[in-house]
Amino acid sequence: MKFICHPPSSQSRKIIARDSKVISSSYSREFDFVFDHAKGCHIWDVDGKKYLDFAAGIAVANIGHAHPAVIHAIKKQIEKGSHAAFGDFYAELPVRFVEKLLTFVPPHLNNAFLSNSGTEAVEAAYKCARWHTNKKWFIAFEHAFHGRTMGSLSLTKSKPSHRERYDPFLPVVHVPFPYVYRMPFSSEDECVQYCLNKIEIAMKKHHGDIAGLMVEPIQGEGGYIVPPDNFHREVKKLCERYNVLYCADEVQSGCFRTGTFLASEQFNVKPDLISLSKAIGGGIPMGVTLANKKTMDWIPGSHSNTFGGNLIACAAGLASLDVMRKQKLGENAKKQGKLMLKILQEMQERHEYIGDVRGRGLMIGVEIVKDKHSKLADEERMQHILCHAAAEGLLLLGAGQSVIRICPPLTLNREQVVNGLVILEDAIKTVKP
Repeated sequence: MKFICHPPSSQSRKIIARDSKVISSSYSREFDFVFDHAKGCHIWDVDGKKYLDFAAGIAVANIGHAHPAVIHAIKKQIEKGSHAAFGDFYAELPVRFVEKLLTFVPPHLNNAFLSNSGTEAVEAAYKCARWHTNKKWFIAFEHAFHGRTMGSLSLTKSKPSHRERYDPFLPVVHVPFPYVYRMPFSSEDECVQYCLNKIEIAMKKHHGDIAGLMVEPIQGEGGYIVPPDNFHREVKKLCERYNVLYCADEVQSGCFRTGTFLASEQFNVKPDLISLSKAIGGGIPMGVTLANKKTMDWIPGSHSNTFGGNLIACAAGLASLDVMRKQKLGENAKKQGKLMLKILQEMQERHEYIGDVRGRGLMIGVEIVKDKHSKLADEERMQHILCHAAAEGLLLLGAGQSVIRICPPLTLNREQVVNGLVILEDAIKTVKP
């Protein structure tokens, strides 16, 4: 059996062997790690080893793992029932959840469609935009990740493996995203202007037939790419000029991950449609698509599902929103994120293999390169760093070609920030050329 990092214990190996026989090979595993349980900012494997979690289940556990408030809400609801067939009947709990959620977002967002995942939340935004405008084309970005079902996959362009053998896709044109570190411009303004020009060319080419533009405020899977501050405002202006709906995929960047509930707030833009998932359900699968009622004007039967509005998910989501607000997790994300960026930028000065450090709140990317002069991505080194860190008790994930993504629970404290980054720096120093 081939292992990603060092061979795990016999107990883990047995489970991995069973997995390989019955589970689809389409899953890409980052580590030979077998989950047992988790609490707060820590995870334990089946061998009892404890890890500091800087991955949060891919930015899901924003309120920490196994939060008592969520556990209580789930137990209370499951005794009453778990499924109300919300697509066909009425229930109060999903309404209460949406009413609570709307207090976190700009007031023009006053209608919601409930689903079960990020890709479904994006699919709903895509279909809503096409229904509302009666147009067929969409604009999306290079390096974007919006999901893997066919509508969202048509928008995705992060890695070739995501799209291989699945064409033809839905009518989407991809344009450059301002990846400042990797683009050959002398200033951020030049980079932004180049991207805006490409967007406008696409809008002119398909003028009158573009339903929407889908964008991650900060790109996630593509490499935690933070655009210059003015980019989204200028994109929104183009959307308004050409009568195109501006759709923000906040699946990974939402729920206070960047310090504000929506990362869009960081860039002072108000999207026409927003997709949320990951942390919104407190660890239970949930997706939400938000818009104004005038935009979400589709007729009954034009879009629905079986499990959207699931009572367990809504109970967990309500509890999760309460925790986020009461514990002021946005403020903590800003505070700990500022500290983390400072330490990482100092680390960048000491190490030739750290090409770039970027992020907002606790959504931070560390780009690993062969050297700072060439800026050549070093995917192999990045993987070795992740493996060494895991061996020392720190769980991290990769993103883009050679970016270490740091997205811990938003309950992280100063001591955990420092301890985690000590392990990371030791891994960077230990991994040889």
